[in-house]
Amino acid sequence: MTTVTTPGTTTPGTTLAQIAPGLVAGTWTIDPSHSHLGFSVRHLMVSKVRGEFTRFEGSIDIAEEISESRVAATVDVASVNTRDEARDQHLRTSDFFAVDDHPEMSYRSTGLDRRGNEWILAGDLTLRGVTRPVELTVEFNGVQQDPWGGTRTGFSAETRINRKDFGVDWNAPIDGGGVVVGDKVTLTLEIEAVLQQDDA
Repeated sequence: MTTVTTPGTTTPGTTLAQIAPGLVAGTWTIDPSHSHLGFSVRHLMVSKVRGEFTRFEGSIDIAEEISESRVAATVDVASVNTRDEARDQHLRTSDFFAVDDHPEMSYRSTGLDRRGNEWILAGDLTLRGVTRPVELTVEFNGVQQDPWGGTRTGFSAETRINRKDFGVDWNAPIDGGGVVVGDKVTLTLEIEAVLQQDDA
């Protein structure tokens, strides 16, 4: 990772053993079948609609000095699922995700830092061909051996973005004031990843 652009409390030389017991350096591949990429957005000013993306892939390259670790992920935006097919079809159109022209959403980390008791992952989120810096608050959930001889780790993460920053600006007014869709979108991630073994 590059140097974090915002101040934090991580000191150079911070090692895995100090802050993430059981986590080892190496490449960890995200397991989509045991991970979740969800979102929520305000609807009609009175409730929230929740959804998820069901197809995604990525890797987490853990370094001995934790601030040098890297994350990269790609999401098939057409896999959006809000449990309403008509709404999902609308989300795939140019009003929202424009999946025909921009089939993928991606995230590439640019820094990792500790602020108080929280880990902040900085990176670039690309959606609809627009790239903006986005920070995720990350929680390390531990390491466990699986029944198939592998080693797994888990992370929870959350952030909030303004969809208009990425050109997703469709809306419609409602009687009495307000709009159909809120601008702020909360993204929540539950990530399980598998340590890749060296074949050598």
